[in-house]
Amino acid sequence: MRRVSRIAALYRAVDGAAAAEVPQHRMSTAAQFSTSSNKSSAKSNWLFNNLLTDLSARTAAHAVAGTMLFSVAATTLTEEVHAKEAVPPELRPKDLVLYQYEACPFCNKVKAFLDYYDLPYKIIEVNPISKKELKWSDYKKVPVVLVDGEQMVNSSDIIDKLYEKVRSGDSTFDADEESKWRKWVDDHLVHMLSPNIYRNTSEALESFDYITSHGNFSFTERITAKYAGAAAMYFVSKKLKKKYNITDERASLYEAAETWVDALKGRDFLGGSKPNLADLAVYGVLRPIRYLKSGRDMVENTRIGDWYSRMESEVGVSARIQA
Repeated sequence: MRRVSRIAALYRAVDGAAAAEVPQHRMSTAAQFSTSSNKSSAKSNWLFNNLLTDLSARTAAHAVAGTMLFSVAATTLTEEVHAKEAVPPELRPKDLVLYQYEACPFCNKVKAFLDYYDLPYKIIEVNPISKKELKWSDYKKVPVVLVDGEQMVNSSDIIDKLYEKVRSGDSTFDADEESKWRKWVDDHLVHMLSPNIYRNTSEALESFDYITSHGNFSFTERITAKYAGAAAMYFVSKKLKKKYNITDERASLYEAAETWVDALKGRDFLGGSKPNLADLAVYGVLRPIRYLKSGRDMVENTRIGDWYSRMESEVGVSARIQA
């Protein structure tokens, strides 16, 4: 959508430039006419020449516009194709299934990794009440991933194991720095989310509207979960604030966002010119809240927005396929 908007904006700009060219030709031709004879034949010639000049100017300008649009579109598409990290075909899993809750930050952390490395995966949305989709497994938390029949659990462990499977060479990233910030995501950042998205009744309802509309619920469960769940999580969030020593939810979220931006030290990503696993972890955890009120406030009141936009571009479209 952003790509289409940029191309459309360019078209309007170039089209405007094309239109602007025409009056200049008209003024030039009109000046020539003002010094010529007032005979009707001269007037006819002027009208004919003016029409040809007008048509020629528009045709030329739109030809330039078309060339520019093609060039920009091709460049944009090429950049998007190369934004993702390529995995050699022989290293790609043949069958990858993710059992998840759509709004779960840990599930989204795994999806950010899969999307960035363009590893096609199927999704099984787990009903959080019955969990019948996981009846085959002794492990009842999400995410659960099946990779060519092998079960993997725990988001960070899943990513570690998949990374070992798909990487074709040694990592060029600072392993200690990457590990430090991945741990920060699991031990700190993720705990900032619930107190913020359930901060008050209106935000709790907004959050559960998103959760129930994207989750695996029956109609009755959806209605019940939205209102009962929002009320319950509103009170749970107060306990979480106390557990993690949070006095001001938004201030803590903003502080975490600024802490991450400071960690970048002016780089586009923690990994330098390309995201590393820590970048993907932060992005994945924040992705479910980005367009909720808490996420909008975070972007408006901290410096994290530019990095987040770069990550959106790098991760690109989902690699999800139909189950």
